[in-house]
Amino acid sequence: MIRVMIVDDEPFIAKGLSLLIDWNAEGFEIVNIASNGLEALEYLRSNQVDLILLDIQMPGMTGLEMLKIIREEHISDAFAIVLSGYNDFKYTKQAIQYECMDYILKPVQRDELMDALHRIYQKRKKNTMEEQQRSDMENKYLLQNIKSLIQGGFGQNELEYVKERIHLGDKISYIHISFDYISEVAEFSDDENEAQHHMLYENCVAFLGDDANLCINDVRGYTEVYEIGFLYSDRLANEKGLTKDAYLKLMLERVSKDMMVPLVLLVGKEVDDISKISKSYSTACTLRSLRGFQQKKEIYYYEDEVHVGETNFVLCKKTLDRLLTAVEQNKDEEIDESIDALFAETESLDVSDKAVSLNINYLIFQMIHLAMSRDETVNQEEVMQYINDYVSEEDLNQGVFVHMKSFCHEFASYLAQLQVNLSGDILMDIEREVKENYAQNLTLRDLGKKYYINSSYLGQLFRKKYGQSFKDYLCNHRIQIAAEELLNTDKKISQIAEEVGYHDMDYFTNRFILCRGCTPAKYRRSGGVPEKI
Repeated sequence: MIRVMIVDDEPFIAKGLSLLIDWNAEGFEIVNIASNGLEALEYLRSNQVDLILLDIQMPGMTGLEMLKIIREEHISDAFAIVLSGYNDFKYTKQAIQYECMDYILKPVQRDELMDALHRIYQKRKKNTMEEQQRSDMENKYLLQNIKSLIQGGFGQNELEYVKERIHLGDKISYIHISFDYISEVAEFSDDENEAQHHMLYENCVAFLGDDANLCINDVRGYTEVYEIGFLYSDRLANEKGLTKDAYLKLMLERVSKDMMVPLVLLVGKEVDDISKISKSYSTACTLRSLRGFQQKKEIYYYEDEVHVGETNFVLCKKTLDRLLTAVEQNKDEEIDESIDALFAETESLDVSDKAVSLNINYLIFQMIHLAMSRDETVNQEEVMQYINDYVSEEDLNQGVFVHMKSFCHEFASYLAQLQVNLSGDILMDIEREVKENYAQNLTLRDLGKKYYINSSYLGQLFRKKYGQSFKDYLCNHRIQIAAEELLNTDKKISQIAEEVGYHDMDYFTNRFILCRGCTPAKYRRSGGVPEKI
């Protein structure tokens, strides 16, 4: 409702205006009737209105004097309509000078007032839309600059822009709010995963309120990675009178509401300025790769999982290096023997769980180095993502000991494939598979088994060549076929969806909108020219 204030020293005129039309039916609400400019000005200093109907000649302060003050002192940006018994150009000129929308002579005629109100209603609607568009653009630009800071590729302008618009204070951490696939969770379909991801984002926004711009929906731009980024600082906890740990536990409880899948927080290293947030982000990514080998928790802190003091610290470097050599040479028996020796050594030394964890961390860091040295086109992020994919997909209930063996065998195979240029023929085979079997449930895991290539490595190759994930590539091809069928056949939309591999109409429609900018029905009606939804 558009809030209206009437300002007139004649009570009968003010009452008549309030009864002249059905204000509520037209989308307006009279919130105050003032008898002069001073009274109206006092009301405006502590209340907001959207439209002021004001008389010119009033005791104490004229309507134009009041309008001059509220514009010059920026008290209100409300629309204004002057009601006057004076048909004098000098009054009209002054009214225009003070951003008055209309000048109506008394006695006020209903049709003339209605016409003015309709113009104001449309003007406000347009202003609201423009303001929303401007706000959306500013939020997108802010998010773009925040991502630049997180990824470490930013300049001074980006840094200053972010600092001007978000207040974090000291002690900042980047946090992954991630689906906990390591727990016993059934595999969801793509549409269920995306629905859960959207719910997680909305829950985070609701929890953060005015600080919602600290929540980042797609830091890495991988549609198949279901997690939310979050910039934490102690200011957030202090405002609630909580410690950092208590605040994050509260957040985890709130954002987990109605979620079908458990969540986990991966808290990166604490930094003292937003310009260093990329360091915190990098350590949160490290946690993602390491947590599969750590004791199960809901919240992992980088400082706790990776850092350890000098007391009770034992690094079994000789045994670890032997294991790394076996992995590098892809020798299965030596891998098993080295892992047996590693766990036997840690047990005999009676070291702490944290020291065992550090030995595993050392091993994984060295594995990342091996992969990067084997193929210069592979970066640290890709290797950590591979490790995360593997530990997320395997059942860890068998324990760290058994899982470490299966992981090392898998990583040895991954390293071996990095030595061979597989991107050519293999990717051509995958392209053919998509073209011939797009309606089937194609997955990288199944294709990897068929063509004897590690599925995570295949995903990396695919993203490098096509600039998108395999899932997105398959989806785009399916939608392309569906679009052609919509234009060239009279098949039902539900039949076309089934034929291209989508058995859920809502999911098919959402995918089609993302790819073509409109619903399948509108696409068919428009002859392939996208319409706005």
